[in-house]
Amino acid sequence: MKKHNFSAGPGILPREVIEQASVAVQNYNNTGLSILEISHRSKEFVAVMEQARQLALELTGLEGKGYRALFMHGGASLQFVMVAQNLLERKAAYINTGTWASKAIQEARFFGEVLEVASSKDQDFTYIPKEFEIPTGISYLHCTSNNTIYGTQFKKFPESSAPLVCDMSSDIFSRDIDYSQFDLIYAGAQKNMGPAGTTLVLVKESVLGKVSRAIPNYMNYRQHIEKESMFNTPSVFAVYCSMLTLEWIKARGGVSEIEKENSKKASLLYKAIDSNNLFVSNITNIEDRSMMNVTFRLQDDSHKEMFEKLVAQAGINGLNGHRSVGGYRASIYNALPFESVQLLVDTMQQLKNKV
Repeated sequence: MKKHNFSAGPGILPREVIEQASVAVQNYNNTGLSILEISHRSKEFVAVMEQARQLALELTGLEGKGYRALFMHGGASLQFVMVAQNLLERKAAYINTGTWASKAIQEARFFGEVLEVASSKDQDFTYIPKEFEIPTGISYLHCTSNNTIYGTQFKKFPESSAPLVCDMSSDIFSRDIDYSQFDLIYAGAQKNMGPAGTTLVLVKESVLGKVSRAIPNYMNYRQHIEKESMFNTPSVFAVYCSMLTLEWIKARGGVSEIEKENSKKASLLYKAIDSNNLFVSNITNIEDRSMMNVTFRLQDDSHKEMFEKLVAQAGINGLNGHRSVGGYRASIYNALPFESVQLLVDTMQQLKNKV
């Protein structure tokens, strides 16, 4: 039986994508070769890469606006380094809203001065900072759109005269926003776009080439643009599955329709948490609650054993919170069906009926 997968990452993929990918593993497009062994230089895979990059720009509304889409190795963690190496001349500003933002700040400090202009660390990253000053003379302002571990999310992004950079690893393609307000977006695929192994970068070409340092070829975005994401052998299978997932999003009506479904799922789950006196949300500021990663805990840990037994019996997977936070985390990414969220809500009510 297929489990209801609430894992934070690698996260759930659409069933259709898994079915298509499983066929391609056996025989891709009647080539007599598996997608796992096909040459990345073959016309078949070049077409996959071109389609994936084009769809990424199309679904974010960035086509024809001076942006390039790249599929790269190294996850968001490598992008913490590459962003600073390519863009940070003297100083940059960062908003610290959690573990991954903190790691991005740490890496950027190897390349210049980092100004932490706002932080929610004082309250264990349970809110999004809103009132802060953005200094002049910075190379860029960096934010993390969705806090995967703690469960917060930017609903409105800061306005800055400097280039705006965003880590969207856990909520890209999940909501209809103005993606053109960002000059560079990066996102690990393994939460909302595909399996682990590739990272999407959407970069406005006009922000590149402005630092005085020499950049090693592999770390240089302009090299990857020139080589069309083929500087070295790409993660063929991960890019292929990402292409399938982007096609799936488009077929469902695009990002705006996906957002409607995600909003329904999030509303259902948060309502259940707030109305069930056995549970409490980790995020009290309703406006800051993530639509992707819902974090909550039991009011009384004496119910833990019973609840987790009910969860297991329901076939629910990946509900445990991050090890640094504890409690529970329901990651309700694009591919998670509404029925899975309803099942979780019913299981929470089942606990209440038993206590």
